[in-house]
Amino acid sequence: MFPLDPSSRGAGEWDGDGHRARPKFARTESDLTGVAVSAGMNTRATAAEVVVVDYGLGNLRSVTRGLERAGAAVELSDDPADFAGADGIVLPGVGAFSEGMDNAGPFRETLVEQAEAGTPLFGICLGMQMLLTTSEEAEREGQGDVEGLDLVPGRNVRFHGDLKVPHMGWNELDAAREHPIVEGVDGDHAYFVHSYYAQPDDEAAVVATTDYGADFASIVANERGNVFGTQFHPEKSGETGLRILRNFVDICVDGL
Repeated sequence: MFPLDPSSRGAGEWDGDGHRARPKFARTESDLTGVAVSAGMNTRATAAEVVVVDYGLGNLRSVTRGLERAGAAVELSDDPADFAGADGIVLPGVGAFSEGMDNAGPFRETLVEQAEAGTPLFGICLGMQMLLTTSEEAEREGQGDVEGLDLVPGRNVRFHGDLKVPHMGWNELDAAREHPIVEGVDGDHAYFVHSYYAQPDDEAAVVATTDYGADFASIVANERGNVFGTQFHPEKSGETGLRILRNFVDICVDGL
């Protein structure tokens, strides 16, 4: 696990595992402004048309800018009718599970239809949790059983024990299986801010894990592979995040 408050190291230094060391203020996110596309990243021009769902929650501007940096033509939309013509759909989100599902109510049927039709659907942070069946967050808040999209069967649970909650800062991604979304990022670090994490019913739905006291699912996907999500914020994760977003754009263009 990458320490949340690592000791000071120069920006050009590397840790013992061969990963670039983060500076000591590692709790600070890094947006994609000024992040260059690395030599190892696919740099061909991409014409993917991506819809970012505007349901009232999420870092919409940051996500939109990140996708544009990754080569997508982005439409921010609160109209489900726009989803059918998109090459891919992004469901961002910041906040509580119950509020997210309430706000996303008008989009639920169309999101499920597009996912079942094979359209790539990418959930970010709360958006990833909304892909699952339910969350104990709603129960803890006395809101009863709130149903998620159930595109990745499972449940969101809260970190337990003596861990500091929320889990906030940079942490390492450990690819658990092959999927185009994790191409080129195994062992890299991403920026997290969350108190709950996904616990899929099927272990095969876990694409990558991260260690915070114990391993948790930091990237999940459905069996078909076209529905997936990241618990971290790629739009705040510097070069790693840009690579994730570029992988998503390539999935939208080339398929799985």
